[in-house]
Amino acid sequence: QVQLVESGGGLVQAGGSLRLSCAASGSIFKINAMGWYRQAPGKQRELVARITSGGSTGYADSVKGRFTISRDNAKNTVYLQMNSLQPEDTADYYCNAGVTYFSSHYYVTDDYWGQGTQVAVSS
Repeated sequence: QVQLVESGGGLVQAGGSLRLSCAASGSIFKINAMGWYRQAPGKQRELVARITSGGSTGYADSVKGRFTISRDNAKNTVYLQMNSLQPEDTADYYCNAGVTYFSSHYYVTDDYWGQGTQVAVSS
C-alpha cells in the first residue's frame, strides 16, 4: 500500500506565504508525475501545479508566478511553495501521485491522493 501525507497548511494573511509538503511512503518502485490540486467550498477540484518525474512543471494560470512546485525524489516528497497568497487561494489542497509498485508478479501503476490540508487566506 502507498500513503500520501500532506502538511504545511494553515491560516495566513493576504500577501503571505506557505509551503506545503507531501510525502509518499509504502511499497514504492517509482513515483511518476506528482501534483497539487485544490478544492474551494462549493467548487470543483482543480489542478494547481504538476511536476513530472523528470522535473518538468506546469501551473494553472491563476497561480503562475506565485506558486512553485518541486520534488525531492530521494525523499519521495513533493512541495508547493505559495507566495503572494490571496483570499481566492483559500481551499483544501490535495496531493496526487502516480505510483508504480510491484504486486505479485507484475508492476502496477495506480493513482493516489492525500487526505488534504487546509489553506485559508484572510484579507
